[in-house]
Amino acid sequence: MLGLMQDWPLLCHKVLDHAARQHPRRKLISYTDDACVESNYAELRAQALRVAQRLTAEGVRPGERVATLAANGARHLAVWYGALGMGAVYHPLNPRLFPEQVAYIINHAGDRLLFVDPAYVPLLESLADRLTEVRRVVVLCDAARMPPTRLPGAIDYETWLAQVDGDFEWVRVDENAAAGLFYTSGTTGPPKGVLYSHRSIVLLSLTANAPDVYGLSARDVVLMAVPMYHANGWSWPFTVPMAGASLILPGSRLDGASLCEIASRHGATVSGGVPTVWQGFLDHTAKTGLRAPALRRLFIGGSPCPEVMLRAFAQDHGIEVIHVWGMTEMGPTGSACTPTPETAALDGPGRIAWQQRQGRVPFLVELKLADDAGQALPWDDQATGNLNVRGPCIVRRYFGAGDAPLLDDDGYFDTGDVGTIDGNGFIRITDRAKDLIKSGGEWISSVALENVAMMHPAVQEAAAIAVRHPRWDERPLMALVLKPGATLTQPELAEHLATRVPKWWLPDAVVFVEALPHTATGKLDKRRLREHYAGLLLTSGNKI
Repeated sequence: MLGLMQDWPLLCHKVLDHAARQHPRRKLISYTDDACVESNYAELRAQALRVAQRLTAEGVRPGERVATLAANGARHLAVWYGALGMGAVYHPLNPRLFPEQVAYIINHAGDRLLFVDPAYVPLLESLADRLTEVRRVVVLCDAARMPPTRLPGAIDYETWLAQVDGDFEWVRVDENAAAGLFYTSGTTGPPKGVLYSHRSIVLLSLTANAPDVYGLSARDVVLMAVPMYHANGWSWPFTVPMAGASLILPGSRLDGASLCEIASRHGATVSGGVPTVWQGFLDHTAKTGLRAPALRRLFIGGSPCPEVMLRAFAQDHGIEVIHVWGMTEMGPTGSACTPTPETAALDGPGRIAWQQRQGRVPFLVELKLADDAGQALPWDDQATGNLNVRGPCIVRRYFGAGDAPLLDDDGYFDTGDVGTIDGNGFIRITDRAKDLIKSGGEWISSVALENVAMMHPAVQEAAAIAVRHPRWDERPLMALVLKPGATLTQPELAEHLATRVPKWWLPDAVVFVEALPHTATGKLDKRRLREHYAGLLLTSGNKI
């Protein structure tokens, strides 16, 4: 016997319908290189309908991929919803990847239409001869700002859109139909595509809006500092309008000064991003004394948030930092470090230690801590193992990869992260499996070393990697960026570390650098560091 409820498929465009119907005048603030444009969800829906109508007239068919190469902006968001509304698949490209990777991804995805910010037209032109499927490039600007270009079928967005009137009805597709395609470069080999469905996006967005995850409401003003091309924008292009919150899209203005000014100007209450972005915010406010007085919650993910950053936001700004964890393959939200009755009363050092955890998983994510043989380990905060996940919003295989096995026999996906889980279900990630340092058969956490190093007042950023050692197999090397005007000697660093980590963890070598390499999503790029120091053989024992 089946239930007698309505057949109401979970389709992404219904999120925008809801926002436009229930919150039509809620602000949508969008920055471009030279302007700040204010609109609302009703206007966004009207524009998305025109995009859907124009894509249909262009000959785009359901299931085809529509690529975007753009910063966070209202036009970019309208393209997403327009593509979804006519059955196509939106496919954001990361402009910070190597050009060869961008070309590979466009061709692998079979992108036919490509929407691009004017700033990225030169990048596309350098790849034009390698793009085998692209037949039209729409530049996200008006005719007055259209740059000269030889890209195929190039036209400015406003002229392209002016050819239709928006008299269009959303195409009804199956809720399991493909909706969004994201490529991750965090795996071995070429970038791999993760293909989200309408159902997975809506379910994940509903889950992410729960009070113990993002907990957004119509009273919030959300500054979306997470790029839309990074792991589905952490689902914020859907969770924010679903909640009816105001949305600020800062474009390419992700430096500390701009984030502070935008947050203050528009009264942002919530924001988030990777630690490197928010370090710039702290540096700017420390120099100028400026504040974003309405900002109260900040979600940090992508990399562990250093303790010094947690303290600075709490003590200097009154901002609560909430760790979140996930990845493209997880839809992308996996956990959030929000309190339970057991943790709500924590204060002082105990609270800081708890805040450094990556949190607990919400409904729809099932978690297993496993050893290398796949056997479950206890949740006792002592056993360290591989974090495995399963659920309706988690990848089962990569796009275009055939039936290559990706899950274990119980349907779990290995995230590549290593950590512990305590009795209340809180995750503490100790490292990425590939970033652990194995010295004399014992593991050293690079993340823990980095966090302790960054507690020193002279240290701006730290990265610890494994380098070869003739006796211990691997030993830590620490690369440091110092704060402007600061000085630090190797013995001073050794003294600082020695009181906070086991003696045998102390790095055998320390290098001071002007900058550390980062991935296209703002994380430390330890692969490049390992390649750079691959020829180094340490022989100095345990001393810096």
